[in-house]
Amino acid sequence: MAKLMFHGDAEHSRIFPTSSSGHFLLASTAGKSDKSVMGETTFRNRVADRLAELGRNPFEAARLGGLERSFIVDILTGKKKSVRGQNLSKLAKALDTTVEFLLAEHTGESSERPLTLSNAPLVEVNVAGTVEAGAFREAPWFSDEDRPASIVTTRDRDFPDVRLVAFDVGGDSMNALKPRPILPGDRIVCLDFEDLRGRLPLRDGMVVVVEQTLDGGHHREWSVKQIELYEDRTEFHPRSHNQQHKPIVVPRVLARDPSEEDHRQVRILAIVRRIENEVPLF
Repeated sequence: MAKLMFHGDAEHSRIFPTSSSGHFLLASTAGKSDKSVMGETTFRNRVADRLAELGRNPFEAARLGGLERSFIVDILTGKKKSVRGQNLSKLAKALDTTVEFLLAEHTGESSERPLTLSNAPLVEVNVAGTVEAGAFREAPWFSDEDRPASIVTTRDRDFPDVRLVAFDVGGDSMNALKPRPILPGDRIVCLDFEDLRGRLPLRDGMVVVVEQTLDGGHHREWSVKQIELYEDRTEFHPRSHNQQHKPIVVPRVLARDPSEEDHRQVRILAIVRRIENEVPLF
């Protein structure tokens, strides 16, 4: 019989450290060109100015923009003379600005022209791993030096103070979820359930990330499920066209025969809030 654990222990909570990146100024206008070659000196100065305004070093900015580690350093040292294509959009993201701002001098526009700005609170969110129903994996050992992949995104609208965690999606266990399926290759952004501290009660229809552990926690499965609540049990359902996926049923019992225990533990890790997927540029 599965046992439902509503709060994680210290070891599990280390999977989801999230550090705030503060309030960044974001321009609301989109870039008009990603293929221009910039005037070298003006472009280099503009990059340096943005780094100084943000108080951000070039290596951290490159990481936030999804660029190679030395990408921005190469611009500042003059090693890289131009930036083209998708890298230009990534650079604008790394500097919390727009492509127009970076290209203003080259296109003949004034670099001092006003931009529409908003104080959007951004946070750096760790991508904890992959959710895939039926895939029990050996639980990894995390050290203080380990740093998972991360993304930068906005805080949750309804719970801005709650820690966020992201997962990559594998498998087809939620490909029939309505109104929007969760598909392989998607990335989900979630509220850390433990950090909610009981402020958001479980409800029918909630989509959650669930952990099942076996062998005393040595093997685990992370999967996305939709909750169905009953008087005597909680059920975590796949929503899939593949009928091989089965729900996880957790009875609400005060006493049970020990022989029924299958040594599984079921724990809610997170509540899914957003589904993201990038469209390739081809």
